[in-house]
Amino acid sequence: MKNETRRLRTVKTAHIMITVENDQSPIRASRLGFSSFPTFPSLSDKVIPSQFPAMAEASRIFHSTLFPTLSLQLSQPCYNSHVYPSLSLKKAPRPVQCSVSTSETKSTSSNATQEVPWGCDIDSLENAEALQKWLSNSGLPPQKMAIDKVAVGERGLVALKNIRKGEKLLFVPPSLFITADSFPSAAVIVVWQEWSSPEAGQVLKQYSVPDWPLLATYLITEASAQKSSRWCNYISALPRQPYSLLYWTRAELDRYLEASQIRQRAIERVTDVIGTYNDLRLRIFSKYPDIFPEEVFNMETFRWSFGILFSRLVRLPSMDGKVALVPWADMLNHSCEVETFLDYDKSSQGVVFTTDRAYQPGEQVFISYGKKSNGELLLSYGFVPKEGANPSDSVELPLSLKKSDKCYKEKLEALRKHGLSTSQCYPIQITGWPLELMAYAYLAVSPPSMSKLFDEIAAAASNKSTIKKDLRYPDIEEKALQFILDSCESSISKYSKFLQASGSMDLDVTSPKQLNRRVFLKQLAVDLCTSEQRILFRAQYVRLHFLRFFIFLFKILRRRLRDMRSGELRALRIFDGLRNIFK
Repeated sequence: MKNETRRLRTVKTAHIMITVENDQSPIRASRLGFSSFPTFPSLSDKVIPSQFPAMAEASRIFHSTLFPTLSLQLSQPCYNSHVYPSLSLKKAPRPVQCSVSTSETKSTSSNATQEVPWGCDIDSLENAEALQKWLSNSGLPPQKMAIDKVAVGERGLVALKNIRKGEKLLFVPPSLFITADSFPSAAVIVVWQEWSSPEAGQVLKQYSVPDWPLLATYLITEASAQKSSRWCNYISALPRQPYSLLYWTRAELDRYLEASQIRQRAIERVTDVIGTYNDLRLRIFSKYPDIFPEEVFNMETFRWSFGILFSRLVRLPSMDGKVALVPWADMLNHSCEVETFLDYDKSSQGVVFTTDRAYQPGEQVFISYGKKSNGELLLSYGFVPKEGANPSDSVELPLSLKKSDKCYKEKLEALRKHGLSTSQCYPIQITGWPLELMAYAYLAVSPPSMSKLFDEIAAAASNKSTIKKDLRYPDIEEKALQFILDSCESSISKYSKFLQASGSMDLDVTSPKQLNRRVFLKQLAVDLCTSEQRILFRAQYVRLHFLRFFIFLFKILRRRLRDMRSGELRALRIFDGLRNIFK
C-alpha cells in the first residue's frame, strides 16, 4: 500500500508496555490524540496487569490505530481520534518487563541500517506472479486487478477490465489473514497454530507477549524459515526496506524535520521500537538463543518487521476494529481523492472495499488510508501527498505558557489537574482548529482577576474532559487570538529558515548512493514543511486576521449602540422636561 507521492500503507500505533509480576515500569510506543485530529493501532482500553507492562502497552499502541494511523503520543498530549487500548496479560513464569535502554537506543539509531535478506526491492515485480498464483491456490477468488508498476506508489493494483463505481472488490478470505486475534469464524487462522517454529510460538505464548511485538516476531520467524513457511510467497513480495521514518537516522531526523512536530513523534516511535526489541532480547531471546538466534532476531530485522506492520496492518471496522495483515489487499495504494476503505464483509466472509469511482483497464485502483495529515502519512507510510491535495492535512501548533506570567503557577496547576502541561500541541487545519486550542489561548492570556476561572478554562483545553468547550471571554478574545497569531509566526519562521537552507544542503556529499538517499529524504521534508507552512499561513492571515477584524467591528458597533442608547436617554429626559413645562 502506498500513496500519491512517496507511498506506504495504513496503520497506527499507540503505547507499548510489557510487565510481569514484580516489574512495574512500562515501555511505551505512543501516538497522537486530538479531539478533532490524527498515528498506531489500538486494542481495547483495559487495565494492564503487572506482567509485561511495557510490551502490552506497546502492543496496544501498535494495535490501537491501524487505520487512523500508527502514531506515537507526544510527551505533550496531542489531540487525535485514536485510542490506545492495552492488552491484558497472563502470568509469566517469572517477572518480566520491557524497558527502553537509552544507551543502546542511541547507538543503534545512529548507525546506518542494513537491508534484511528477504523480501524484494520496493518497486520490484519479480515475485508478483508467484504471489498471485499462491493467493489463488490459497482461496483468493479471481480478481479484476493485478500487481503492476505505477506512477503513484511504485507498485500497486491496476484494473484488468472495466470496474464500475459501487462495485465490491478483493474478497480476501480469513484463511489468508495474519492476526494475533481470533475472529468469530471457523476459517480464521490463529497465529499460535501457524508458526513454522512451534517452539518460538510457545515461548512467546508462555510470556504473554502483546500483539504488536508478537506479530513482529512472527514475521521474522516466518521470513527466516523461507520456503518452509506457508507465507513464503507473501513475504518474498514485501519490500526489503519499507518506506518508513524508522529507517531515518537521528541525524537525518534532526536535519530534515527540524521545523516539524513530526520529528519528535518519529524520534519517539524509533525509540519505542528499539526499546521493545531490547526488552524482548533481554527478557526472552537471550534465554532461548537456539530458538531466537541473534543473527536472525536483531534490531535490523525488527526495524523491518515493525516497518511492515506500521505500513500494512489493516483495521477492520466491522470486526470491532481488529487489525490484521491482509495479503493482496495491502498492495492497494492511498489516494486523497477517494474515501473507500478496507473492511470485513460478513456476507461474503472476506475483506473487501467498494469503489467510489469507476476505473478503466490499466488504471491504478486506490483506497483511503484514513483522514490523516501529511505528517502522519510520512510517519507511517513514508510519503507526502502533493501540496494542496490532502483535504485532511493539518499541522501541529505548539503553545506554551510564559514563565513570566504572574499566574504561571496557578495556571500550571490547573493544566496538570486535567492532564496537560505548560507546552501543548494542537492541530490546525485550513478550515479551522479544535476548541481546545482556543481554550488554551484564553488561559495563557487570562489576567489574575480571572483566577477563579482557571480550572474551567484548563478543563476546556483538554480533550479528556466532557466540560463545555465552546467558551467565550470577549474581554480577552483579541489577546487570545494575538497569542495564537504569535505562535503561528514563530512556527512559520522555523519552516522558512529550513526551506531557505534546504537548497544548499548536502552539497558536500560525493557518494552517488548516499546523495540519492539524501535528495530523496530532503524532498520529502521539503514537501512536508511546505504543506505545513501553507496551513499556518492560511490560518494566520485569513482566519486569525478575519476574526480580529470581526472583533474590531464588533467593538465599534457596541460602542455606537452604547452612544445611541445614551443619546436616546438624553432625548427622553429633554422631552419629559418640556412636557412638564407645558403642564
